[in-house]
Amino acid sequence: IIMNNVKTNTLVHLYKQLKTLWSPPARLCSLATCTHKDRNDALHPLWQSPLSIPGGSRQSPINIQWRDSVYDPFLKPLKISYDPTTCLHIWNNGYSFLVEFDDSTDRSIIVGGPLENQYRLKQFHFHWGAINEWGSEHTVDSKFYPAELHLVHWNAVVYPSFEEAVMEGNGLAVIGVFLKLGAHHEGLQTLVDALPAVKHKDTVIEFDVFDPSCLIPSCPDYWTYAGSLTTPPLTESVTWIIKKKPIEVDENQLEAFRMLLFTSDGEEEKRMVDNFRPLQPLMNRTVRSSFQSSHVLNMEAQHSDHAQQIRP
Repeated sequence: IIMNNVKTNTLVHLYKQLKTLWSPPARLCSLATCTHKDRNDALHPLWQSPLSIPGGSRQSPINIQWRDSVYDPFLKPLKISYDPTTCLHIWNNGYSFLVEFDDSTDRSIIVGGPLENQYRLKQFHFHWGAINEWGSEHTVDSKFYPAELHLVHWNAVVYPSFEEAVMEGNGLAVIGVFLKLGAHHEGLQTLVDALPAVKHKDTVIEFDVFDPSCLIPSCPDYWTYAGSLTTPPLTESVTWIIKKKPIEVDENQLEAFRMLLFTSDGEEEKRMVDNFRPLQPLMNRTVRSSFQSSHVLNMEAQHSDHAQQIRP
């Protein structure tokens, strides 16, 4: 009984932290995003609070070691079904920009892959660097990409709300997609064209009829592991699905992200860059892959990417 009370009190405390961080007076936040000032420099104030998960053993993001990932022949293909009309808004929340969706019904969902239930799309956002040599939260063999897309889904089969799903081990599923420098991305351009309207913190615009499927590579291969939110309260509720193949975007599209601001209108301008959490230890987790491949054969393909290895 004592242990149950302790667990309950801990969950209540975390839930209050979640409500505080994700419920600003003007707008309910569907996922805070993280920032620190430089890849190996001082942390952004969001990371200077003592918020943590006591005894946490499945924190994110991580470095994915290609050679150490384990092929799992029982992993299913990931099926994605998004209704473009469920797209609602773009919101600069002061740490990233969120594209939010109507998640009151099962119109935009994912199913299959490592998931036992279907999950509803809540929102998507990006993490990116000040320069092209870093920006992604996850890395592959210690190589960073300039940016990373996160599509956030929640288990509406088991939980009545996104906020409750956030607190549970199988509550969330996040698809991660790496962005690399290359060809112009037509699908992303629609979003890029809207960004000047949300340049400042706390600005929101309507953004409807957008299908985020265009931002997901057609290659079905992915890695998956049990992880956490990369923002406070860092709850260990996320099944991560990291797509192996990146999408290509051009320099101007990445630069449009970097023109956004952490600051509100009228404040001293601070460019929104380097909004990612530092890497976390893998601990005793296994990263599974949906594909079989030779690490050696893939080295050539990885070398051609614009992902660069950054040494601390």
